[in-house]
Amino acid sequence: MRDAEGLRSIPQQLSVLVVGCVTELIMRGCYEICSRPRHDPVYRRYLRTQRATIPKLGHFMPDVEAIIENTVEVISPDRSRRVVKISGFPFLIGRGDETGNHLQLDDPRISRQCASIISDGGRCLIEDRGHRRGIFVNGKKIDQIFLQNGDVISFGFDDSYQIVFRSSAQELSVQHLLTRIGSVPTVDSSSSGLRKLNVLLQATSLLHSQLPLETVLGTMLEHAIAITNADRGLLLEADSDGKLRVRLACGKDGARLPPESLAPSQTALRQALEQRSSIITEDLNMADAALQMAQSIVAQSLRAVIAIPLYVRTSAATSPESPAQPDHGHLLGIVYLDSRRPTAFSTLDRQIIDALAVEAASILDNARLVERERQRQRLEQELTIARDIQQALIPHGFRDFPYFAVTGIHTPCHAVGGDYFDVFPLSDGRTVILVADVSGKGIGAALLTTMLQGALSGMTTTTDPVQVFNHLNRFLCAHSDVGRYATMFFSILEENGRLTFINAGHPSPLILREGVVTELVSEGSFPVGLIPEANYTAETEHLRPGDTLILFTDGVTEAMDPDDELFGVARLRKVLSGQHDVPLKELQNKVLESVETFTRGANQTDDITVLLVRYRAAAQSAAP
Repeated sequence: MRDAEGLRSIPQQLSVLVVGCVTELIMRGCYEICSRPRHDPVYRRYLRTQRATIPKLGHFMPDVEAIIENTVEVISPDRSRRVVKISGFPFLIGRGDETGNHLQLDDPRISRQCASIISDGGRCLIEDRGHRRGIFVNGKKIDQIFLQNGDVISFGFDDSYQIVFRSSAQELSVQHLLTRIGSVPTVDSSSSGLRKLNVLLQATSLLHSQLPLETVLGTMLEHAIAITNADRGLLLEADSDGKLRVRLACGKDGARLPPESLAPSQTALRQALEQRSSIITEDLNMADAALQMAQSIVAQSLRAVIAIPLYVRTSAATSPESPAQPDHGHLLGIVYLDSRRPTAFSTLDRQIIDALAVEAASILDNARLVERERQRQRLEQELTIARDIQQALIPHGFRDFPYFAVTGIHTPCHAVGGDYFDVFPLSDGRTVILVADVSGKGIGAALLTTMLQGALSGMTTTTDPVQVFNHLNRFLCAHSDVGRYATMFFSILEENGRLTFINAGHPSPLILREGVVTELVSEGSFPVGLIPEANYTAETEHLRPGDTLILFTDGVTEAMDPDDELFGVARLRKVLSGQHDVPLKELQNKVLESVETFTRGANQTDDITVLLVRYRAAAQSAAP
């Protein structure tokens, strides 16, 4: 009768063990053997037979002693490499073999008793045994620390040995638990343990489904409550500053709870974050004093608390010249569970909880990446629209004016910029010529340039430019939360060569006259939107036929080379000197090429705008 009951219970065990992938014949052979101790000769012979005859399923049932193999990759000062197996513990590292070192390093600066790797709870831990310069793991000096796959051990010298720890230990995951099921003790192989494994498989399947994220995370939390038999569960998510907020809350019956109605133990959360590992307290009466006396625990009469931090773990790419520097991950959130009843967790229970946390961290991280990608695509689309609008507002293909010729170019250092220029006629034969540079870059600066362009383009023959500038200045200063100001050179050119201009803190335009370059403005004023009390005045200058007016923004003169030296006004004047007969387009190209040659490929840090205006008498009509 007992054998019959055992046979009836085994199909459930095997369905978990091989995930429904074995045939009826394999099942029949497994039924009697799975209940045997793992050191039993029949069990071992069964494993060997299955590996030989069913290679595709052999990885589900490895011999337990062969699961983990630890090695170190030794990188010599000459960059040659060799791999040494850690065959026993303690594994001693040092200079020479006098002290029984297993790994001998030929560097007189390294101590004879340097470091040792020991086994602690199935994990490898490295200790400093008294090396003079100290032992470093991933660049940080340590006394002792648990090693993870890819950790780089060094000895305080840049030109000495480096050791990369390698481990074949599998991360705790659903597949890893399935491979371990054949060696789980009888107490962990009960129907309760198998039921929890089944719940884990269901949760994992759901986590990697295409259902909405909230549904997936909610069901994951329900499964965590079912596995631990907790009264309630919370998923706390970390924001960009690392602060935790409750994203989901569930009760034992799976009902959603309002987040504000729950008060998780801050002591348990803090301990989980400080230790970067799970806090599993089965009976708070046996816990440390900090947890026993925690205010929220006492107030809610809690007896069991679980706090599982969720970390995303990545590893930097490796190259032969640069060993891996692992990134131990950043916090995604915490799964928190509690109960008013004490509980007991077997080894398998704890592994299931940790495996569920790994799966939850993976799906939460993937969801964040997907959301970031969607946000990036939306932002790129918005930037494309903004760039198209801004480029449409900047003049292209200037019309032919009877008394002057003009050309210009605007090159933003980002998708959209804070520079702009404009040339538009007034109805009485006068023409407005202006260049502006808004503080900052990007969309904020582009929005203000568009506003300024709209305000100035509405000027008429009766509009006083000084009044317009004073009004714009007061308006921007009154809205100081905008946090932007603009330098601007505004001018009106008449047919007789009279140039009336207002300079609001902008770099002085240059005049190229008969090959000689001079500055138009000797004194500046305040930018628009910076000083509320600023009052602007207009000045005049008379251009002669053949004079070229060069307007630019500080992206030209403040362009830097790789040594952080500025291009400067002096270099610009040198480029322009003697070029009075050069066509405007060619002169513009000379300026841009000289800036590009000077910077020698250094990143552009500001928008570059150049506007060239060559005055000619009204009676002339030939191109410059």
